[in-house]
Amino acid sequence: MRAEAAEPVTPTYRTAVAAEAPERDRRPLAGVAAMVGSGLSNQLGAATGSLAFPVLGPVGVVAVRQYVAALVLLAVGRPRLRDFTGRQWRPVLLLGLVFGTMNLSLYGAIDRVGLGLAVTLEFLGPLAIALAASRRRLDACCAVAAGAGAVALMRPQPSTDYVGMGLALLAAVCWASYILLNRAVGRIVPGAQGSAAAAGVSALMFLPVGAFVVVRHPPTAGSVVYAVAAGVLSSAVPYLADLFTLRRVPARAFGLFMSVNPVLAAAVGWVVLGQGLGWTEWASIGAIVAANAVSMLSTRG
Repeated sequence: MRAEAAEPVTPTYRTAVAAEAPERDRRPLAGVAAMVGSGLSNQLGAATGSLAFPVLGPVGVVAVRQYVAALVLLAVGRPRLRDFTGRQWRPVLLLGLVFGTMNLSLYGAIDRVGLGLAVTLEFLGPLAIALAASRRRLDACCAVAAGAGAVALMRPQPSTDYVGMGLALLAAVCWASYILLNRAVGRIVPGAQGSAAAAGVSALMFLPVGAFVVVRHPPTAGSVVYAVAAGVLSSAVPYLADLFTLRRVPARAFGLFMSVNPVLAAAVGWVVLGQGLGWTEWASIGAIVAANAVSMLSTRG
């Protein structure tokens, strides 16, 4: 399978994990358990962060998440910032901007349309990258199925929140851009240093945002705990779990499982936040997930 077709995975840490993961061992069941834990942790983190929206708003929660992500990746990547050249800094700065915009638009969408729909629409970004890399008829059919699922999710209804869906689609564009930029950064910056530096840049960008939120909306202890928990569950835990996973399962299996995240998001939104979905929404989510699954399972190499 082409490298491009294995990208639909957790955006925040995919490049760093791939750089750090050694050769796989022979304990696949442990890897599967880690994949389940990573997916659930990521979606539980988003759900937990939404509990702080009434006090901090999506912007405040994203700011805290960016701080936590920067601490994790800077500790792991240990970038030598003084050695970066101008040619290296340009894509790193752009990657940091895209990273922040991606999370901000996703959390804004979660606030307006719910966790399941927001994550599903965001997933269209990496799915489009994977399908665009292929010229097979089967992948064209998968693209049509995914597009039909997206249209069904966004069909006009009296309660349709087009702003929220627009934010989710912006997150999808940012996720696709994040994948492409990570490739560019990975070519000119060794190891996980590029991703770590980009996370640090994004955190610096959100420092004035965080200060503004604190002044305008003084946080409560509970909201801070929720926001920090969201950062840990959606940042530190997925990174460590994915690092553990890639030592034990093939990259294709990893990408295939991560494509189930929209289903996990819908389930977590329903159980934790009470965000129920109708059969049409579930069918649409299933179509998008199935399109990715069929495409990945049918590829070779």
